[in-house]
Amino acid sequence: MVVPCYNEETRFPAAEFLAFSRKNSRYHFLLVNDGSTDKTSSVLKELARENPDGFEVLDLERNSGKAEAVRQGMLKVMNSGKGFAAFWDADLATPLDTLPLFVSTFEERDGLDIMIGSRVKLMGRQIQRKPIRHYLGRIFATLASLTLGLGIYDTQCGAKMFRINPKNRDLFNEHFLSRWIFDVELFARYLMSNRTVPGFDPEKSMYEYSLLSWNDVHGSKVKAADFFYSLKDLILIRSRYGSFRSRKDA
Repeated sequence: MVVPCYNEETRFPAAEFLAFSRKNSRYHFLLVNDGSTDKTSSVLKELARENPDGFEVLDLERNSGKAEAVRQGMLKVMNSGKGFAAFWDADLATPLDTLPLFVSTFEERDGLDIMIGSRVKLMGRQIQRKPIRHYLGRIFATLASLTLGLGIYDTQCGAKMFRINPKNRDLFNEHFLSRWIFDVELFARYLMSNRTVPGFDPEKSMYEYSLLSWNDVHGSKVKAADFFYSLKDLILIRSRYGSFRSRKDA
C-alpha cells in the first residue's frame, strides 16, 4: 500500500501503522516521502527499521505533489508482483481496518478492477466532515461525475485500491495534469484504456465502498480554496480525455 507523506513529522500516526502491520503481516506499506522539509523522512525510516518486513521508504528528492508521489509509489508496487495495490492518506482519515474489507470485496468479485472509498453519511456510519468541505465536495463530485459520464459519488476520498494487472499499471505511466484531483484523471485513463473492450461496463469493474468510518483529521493540506483550482484542472482533464460516455455512444 502506498502512503504519500509531506511534512508529516508531527502528525504521522506511526504507532497505528505499526500496530496494524504487526497484526496483519500480509500488508506491505510503501511510505513515500514527497521531498519533506521537516523530519518526516527520519520518522518513516524509523518505522521501517522497527518492522522491515512491513514497511519500505521511498524518498523523493523534491516536493512534487501528492499526485506524483502516488504515481511513483504505485508504479513501484505494481511492478512488484500480483494481487492488489492501494494508496491511502497518511493521516488515516480512513482507518487501516478498512483495508481487509477492500481486499475481501476484491476476492469476492472476479471482474472488479478498482475499489473506491466513498464517504456517505448514513445511519450506522461514522463519517465526520466539516460542512463546507462536504458541500463543496458534493458540487465537485457532481461535476466530475458529469465529466466522466459515471454515476460516481465520491472521487476524492484518499482510499483507493486497484487489482494489479498490466492495464492498471499503465494508468500510472504518465505524469498527471493535476497535483490534487489526479483521481479523476485516473478514472478517465481507465475508461479510455477499456473503451474498445467488448462488453466493458465500468459499473461492474469499478466499485464504490461506503466507508464505515472516516474522520476529517485536523491539519489536512487540502483547503476549501483548492476547490476553485480543482475546477480549472477538471476542465483540463475534460479537454485532454473528453467524456467516456460520449466516446462510447459515438
